[in-house]
Amino acid sequence: MINIKPCALSALFAGSSLIALATFVPAHAADEGPIKIGVVSEEAAIVGKAISEGAQLAADDINAAGGINGRKIQIITYDDHSSASDAVRAYQRAVQQDHVSAVVTTFISEVALAIEPWAARLHIPTITPAAASDLISKQVHDKYSQYKYMFEGWFPSPILAQTVCDSSHDLLVDKLHMKTAAIMSEDADWTKPLDEGYASCLPKSGLTVVDQIAFNPDTTDFTPIFNRIEAKHPDVIINGIAHVGVQPTVQWQSQQVPIPLGGISAQATNPTFWKGTNGAANGVITQSGTVPGLALTSLTVKVGDEFQKKYGHFPAFDGFTAYDSVQVIAQAMQRAKSTDPDKVVAEMEKTDMEGTLGKVAFYGPNDPYTHALKYGHDYTTGIFIQWQDGKQVCIWPEDKCPNKMVFPSFVKLPDQQAATK
Repeated sequence: MINIKPCALSALFAGSSLIALATFVPAHAADEGPIKIGVVSEEAAIVGKAISEGAQLAADDINAAGGINGRKIQIITYDDHSSASDAVRAYQRAVQQDHVSAVVTTFISEVALAIEPWAARLHIPTITPAAASDLISKQVHDKYSQYKYMFEGWFPSPILAQTVCDSSHDLLVDKLHMKTAAIMSEDADWTKPLDEGYASCLPKSGLTVVDQIAFNPDTTDFTPIFNRIEAKHPDVIINGIAHVGVQPTVQWQSQQVPIPLGGISAQATNPTFWKGTNGAANGVITQSGTVPGLALTSLTVKVGDEFQKKYGHFPAFDGFTAYDSVQVIAQAMQRAKSTDPDKVVAEMEKTDMEGTLGKVAFYGPNDPYTHALKYGHDYTTGIFIQWQDGKQVCIWPEDKCPNKMVFPSFVKLPDQQAATK
């Protein structure tokens, strides 16, 4: 297994910030006037900007319907530049100076993990609409009374792995008669449990794992990696990538790697990915939230259309989950008739609502993924899409997405390989 370690992230500001942590006390928001909700994310990134856009869209809809117990929502946005230290400073400012009552934050697991102890210390209901590290929910489970203020509005990595395995069984094993897979993931906090999940559930879905590669997210030349994978002759490459996406996809196409790309390629969920890869994305499969025109719930198309009208584009998937996150917070405050953090958290735990991508509910304190989004047929499942001729086409689950898979000519499927022997 290739395991090239990335440059170490800053040690989550273990020095001055931890000293400061001991001096902070919870700051409670005002009980009159607008209810302030902070959004801490990277505004320069498409997936980061989608969080603040989705949050604002939800606030607009809630305010148009009368607000929360008669009080309007005010979204205050902070740019964390994808930096853990910047995110913590923004979080501190949001709570201590701007007196927000809740925070929606980040798509990056390392940044969410840096914020989590501050949510615990400052007693602020906080939800990440996209960060996938299972350490987020594990800390809530292991130290519930302290960390109960943190929620995950998307699936933690082990559940993401299960979505890939469930779809792979239906799409790749049953339909395309695939038998083997190579795992190719970036080396990051969120991919370690993802890869463990892949290694466990792919064989159960019918795919024997023939190789497992963890590469440095700073990798710029994927030729040696693809050469190694081709030598093992897997039927499919199962990805786990988010910090990268364009470069491996472009090289997959230019090198004419005859093996389909599947799994999770977070950047491929963005509507701009086709243009960013100059069409090399053709045939790429990835897990996502939705695609234009797909009505997963009665809210999906409505909210997608509102994004188009307000911002001029269809959102990345976490625009939808950020919208849902603000709705979760608002409905909890409405039921609690208060912004008191403990009362709000108690009501957030009771969430059982129709979201934009499915039914929204959270795992409870006794579940290993405490406060993470529930996965299953009765809840949110996510979808799998394939890029086909410049469009994102939904291919799974089949009851919602009956479209066929189409691959570029250089990709050789198992039945095609057997016919040439």
